[in-house]
Amino acid sequence: MTLRPFHPAPSAAPTGRALLPRTALPALLAASLLAGCGSAPQHDKSGLAVPQNRLLKEDRGANGGSTPLESNGVNAFLWRGALDTLSFMPFASADAVAGVILTDWYTPPATKDERFKITCFILSRSLRSDAVRVSVFRQAYEDGQWVDTPVAANTVSDITARILTRARQLRTDSGQH
Repeated sequence: MTLRPFHPAPSAAPTGRALLPRTALPALLAASLLAGCGSAPQHDKSGLAVPQNRLLKEDRGANGGSTPLESNGVNAFLWRGALDTLSFMPFASADAVAGVILTDWYTPPATKDERFKITCFILSRSLRSDAVRVSVFRQAYEDGQWVDTPVAANTVSDITARILTRARQLRTDSGQH
């Protein structure tokens, strides 16, 4: 058996001139990246960011605590309560079936040298305080780099309480008790 070198067939593409100039591709990529950028968040009178619905295609409806969002869903009131409570932060990921919300880093407008990230787990179909687990991460900007620092002792319990309060409000508004 004799091996022959591979010679591709001549293409029908025009020779000499490319379809796009070489500088057009980087410009096209830069334009598409900039188109995905959003505007800066709006702030209220106290300087806090106004909540925004960044999950426009996410089902935020609360159809009952005993009815799962899908086959293995979580409590709909807790899910929506968590989304509403954490909506001032940018979401990195939200999975309604698994009950996981991950935020991206958020820097409060009043303090530019610290940032926060929150992870929230909805653990049950029941509307109970032990069905929500919140973790808060804080970093401070020191000597030109972000350094992990502890959060205030009551931060996690305050956020959990706000999620539960919002979930109970949603359940009351829906007519279920």
